[in-house]
Amino acid sequence: MPPHAIPKGILLINKPKGKTSFSLVAALRRKLHVQKIGHAGTLDPFATGVMVLLIGKEYTRLSDRFLGQDKEYSATIHLGIQTDSYDCDGQTLATSDKQPDLAAIEQALTHFQGTIEQVPPMFSAKKVQGKRLYELARKGKTVERQPVKVTVQTKLISYHYPFLKIDVVCSKGTYIRSLAHDLGLMLGCGGHLCELERTRSGPFTIEECIDGTAVCRCELDVIPYLKSYEGIQNP
Repeated sequence: MPPHAIPKGILLINKPKGKTSFSLVAALRRKLHVQKIGHAGTLDPFATGVMVLLIGKEYTRLSDRFLGQDKEYSATIHLGIQTDSYDCDGQTLATSDKQPDLAAIEQALTHFQGTIEQVPPMFSAKKVQGKRLYELARKGKTVERQPVKVTVQTKLISYHYPFLKIDVVCSKGTYIRSLAHDLGLMLGCGGHLCELERTRSGPFTIEECIDGTAVCRCELDVIPYLKSYEGIQNP
């Protein structure tokens, strides 16, 4: 990149566990002195994996194009414990000693294939009547949410009670936390999402990503890792 040129392009980052998605954006703004930085989907603090950062207004205006692409996840579900947020950051609501066998797991996963209806979790950024659901949830309120159609393909990776590991390919708007919660209910024991790694976002894979820890600390020169999008004319 020529001296004094304003950085622009696509930056693929492996978000570290315990960091917010917005901390990556903030770190990049400080390092690159660029305010216009978008993304193709955030990750919860406990989650890791592919984050597609869009640097510069020429790329941030294309965020909808990237947001609409499918994503792939490696998810670990902790069976027997149900939480209010459907994940490991929530408060425990119920526990169960029931231990589903492998046949029950395989049968339940058949219901999470293709187009399904999914109710957004209360702890989400989705708006209902102008209010973000997580704002209501933090006040102890629960409101009715309309189910949303999403497309998923789930595959069993391993099962060693209480931990069930699956691979999920899904469309835009899918909540893996809700999938974990719904699967736990179907199995009759409850469950929550305890680990999540996004392994792919659209065409971009985890193998292409740079270390997000170094990015958060501003220790890495990210300029050489900026990519252009070949499918866009004059971005």
